[in-house]
Amino acid sequence: MIRKIIQIDEDKCNGCGACANACHENAIGMVDGKAKLLRDDYCDGLGDCLPQCPTGAITFVEREAAAYDEAAVKENQLRLANQKHHSGGGCPGARARMINQEENGGSCPSSRVGTVNQEENGGGCPGARARMLQQEETASATSLELKSQLRNWPVQIKLAPINAPYFEGANLLIAADCAAYAYANLHQEFIRGRVTLIGCPKLDDVDYSEKLEAIISQNEIKSVTILRMEVPCCGGLEMAAKKAIQASGKFFPWRVVTISIDGKILD
Repeated sequence: MIRKIIQIDEDKCNGCGACANACHENAIGMVDGKAKLLRDDYCDGLGDCLPQCPTGAITFVEREAAAYDEAAVKENQLRLANQKHHSGGGCPGARARMINQEENGGSCPSSRVGTVNQEENGGGCPGARARMLQQEETASATSLELKSQLRNWPVQIKLAPINAPYFEGANLLIAADCAAYAYANLHQEFIRGRVTLIGCPKLDDVDYSEKLEAIISQNEIKSVTILRMEVPCCGGLEMAAKKAIQASGKFFPWRVVTISIDGKILD
């Protein structure tokens, strides 16, 4: 039969998953990071998913499609509910959750930073140049047990749900994933008291600005800290975050902090 049904433009889809969450019939699913209409007979053609899409990837079309099957939808909803009950709900690795961290009763010792030995590798991206970092050894080992300050999961920008409850009233940290390895005191100085999102636009080969704009626009964000590395490719993360803040039309404190590859705060 010819009827009205949704159509998803994969080129516009940023993989945020908002449409899948909005679809009560579970007609939409995420496949390889893109929204897909899983079955025509699950789509009722009412379009609850349309206003949730931040990129305008979903439209209505009229085409040959199976009729909406309410009985099949209810049967599928029951099956999914049973799966959620037994498994705890969805993919365990991508499930949104708030993490309650206990205070560790003290501050973390400052990192010891030494000299950097750099060997030219014959060209290429300066940020990817192979080099050995020589860090000074601390005088003695510390007995202080450091505790994670992470408050949310997932942390990858691509995986974080736009309307996760931990975004409400959050001080947001948008960090380059390399920063965790370069800066020793990252948890105490930056992650503590913030909701953390990480990414690398060079490796993901995406523009994070649309996803970040949706997060900032649809939640009450109190402040944003952008933590980038000094390497040129990290400029993409900074620009995406700035673009998202500007496009959101909201006003709140924000700043950019740059970390050197040998673990120093440059600004």
